[in-house]
Amino acid sequence: MSSTTKTSAMMIFEILGKPPEHLVTTLKEIIKKLGEEPGVEVKMQKIKEPAILKDNKELYTTFAEIEIEVDLLPKMIAIMFKYMPAHVEIFEPENLQISNNHLNEFFNELARRLHKYDEVVRVLQAEKNILEKKLKDLMDKKEIKD
Repeated sequence: MSSTTKTSAMMIFEILGKPPEHLVTTLKEIIKKLGEEPGVEVKMQKIKEPAILKDNKELYTTFAEIEIEVDLLPKMIAIMFKYMPAHVEIFEPENLQISNNHLNEFFNELARRLHKYDEVVRVLQAEKNILEKKLKDLMDKKEIKD
């Protein structure tokens, strides 16, 4: 078996927000875009009705179950990065064999994205520290005036 064997999988996409009808519309758009991807066929889709969050009565949550079939395993990996489903279960093939080139592509893309996320976190942390310092300085100045 090679990485050219079709891959079938179930994906779950979760979404949170308001209004509830917007959540359903957004999930439908995701499913539509997924089905328009070259080499991807949406075999089944089911969207659960939005429900109010238990801890926050202003927000709703829902999810979609989507069964897809892709031509190539690397395409499945690309979909994972592009659409970031909450859960994936591969049905077929039962056993996978992937070339080292495809595995290298996967790990390099994973490393690239992890570095990008790490950079975002570092920038946000630095900005947070600057804001905390400015707030402390303003509070100290206010105490001096009072």
